[in-house]
Parts: sequence; structure tokens; C-alpha cells
Amino acid sequence: MLNLAILISGRGSNMENILKAIKKNKIPIKPVLVIANKPDAKGLDIAKKLGVKTEIVESNGLKGGNWEYDSKLVSVLEKYKVTPQNGLICLAGFMRIMSPEFIRHYKGKILNIHPAILPSFPGLHSQRQALEYGVKYSGCTVHFVDEGVDTGPIILQAVVKIKDDDTEESIAKKILKQEHKIYPKAVKLFAKGKIKIVGRKTIIS
Repeated sequence: MLNLAILISGRGSNMENILKAIKKNKIPIKPVLVIANKPDAKGLDIAKKLGVKTEIVESNGLKGGNWEYDSKLVSVLEKYKVTPQNGLICLAGFMRIMSPEFIRHYKGKILNIHPAILPSFPGLHSQRQALEYGVKYSGCTVHFVDEGVDTGPIILQAVVKIKDDDTEESIAKKILKQEHKIYPKAVKLFAKGKIKIVGRKTIIS
């Protein structure tokens, strides 16, 4: 069985949903660790209550994409046996860009969820981008992490309708509901070995 680590920076609502799905035996994976880069991340207490070990690897002002920081992450992950051979890493509101070295080390083993229908509106403030652009639909995407910003192969997507009276906050709430549905599904597909990457695409068996 694969070992799962989830990386968070805040409350980690997607982390909580994934861990609860595992507890209900819906996902055949072993949740061994939750890592936060902020000691006050509320998700740490949630993870502990759900019986998952936690670690804090503080950023201490180091910018994202920094191997000095990410090498510390690798040390902690390996301590818990989350390796490129038998591990999966889920980013769940982890507010750091991963370094190229980290991504190459765990190639094809890092998932992320983004609050937009990629490739539209990558990066920060996706909901605001969608509102300002006047799109009629937005949503969320679970994708593999590669060395670009939100450019990795897409696994699952969900769509929400945007109304004329929607705000950035109301769009974010709608999207978050869908995130809570598709992220556990994507983890389950990965854990069952049903996702194959072919070029830019994923094929789900």
C-alpha cells in the first residue's frame, strides 16, 4: 500500500476530506503524515484528531521554489517512508511553489488541486480572475505537479456555474464544494494504479 503525505499551510479542508475518505475505507492508501510550513496551521490539529502524525517544516522567510527548504521536506518525507517508489504527496492549500529539484525527485507522485478549470486562470486569485474576465463557468482541477505553475497533466475537473450576482467569495465557496468531491476521487484513482500519464494527457482506466 502506498504511503500518503499531505502538505498544508492553513486549515486544510481538502486534507480533512481526503483523510475522512480514507478512514471510511474509500481509498486504499496509508496516510502517514501531514506537514505544515506554518506552526499555526489549523489543519495540524484536525490531522491529529484523525490519527495522522504531523510535522512542521517552517519556511522562515525562504522563498518558494527553494531547494534549501525543499530538501528539508524530503528528509522528513523519507523519515516517514514517503519515497518516490512507494509514496504520494498531495498539496492541499500548501502556499509554496515547489523547487524543480523536489518535483524531479518525486516526478509523477505529486498531486495538486487548483480552483479553476485549467489551463484557464493559473496562479493566485483564480476566482477573482474568473469574475473579472466575466466567464459563465469556472471550477476546479486536480493535476500532477510539474515544473510550471499549474501546468501539469490534468486528472479530474469539476464545473460550477457563475451567476451575475456572484462575488469572489461566493465563487470560492461553490468551487470548494467541488474540490471536496474530486480530490479524494483522484487520490483513489492514483492509489488503485488507474492513472497513466501519456505526454500532456492522463489516461484513466
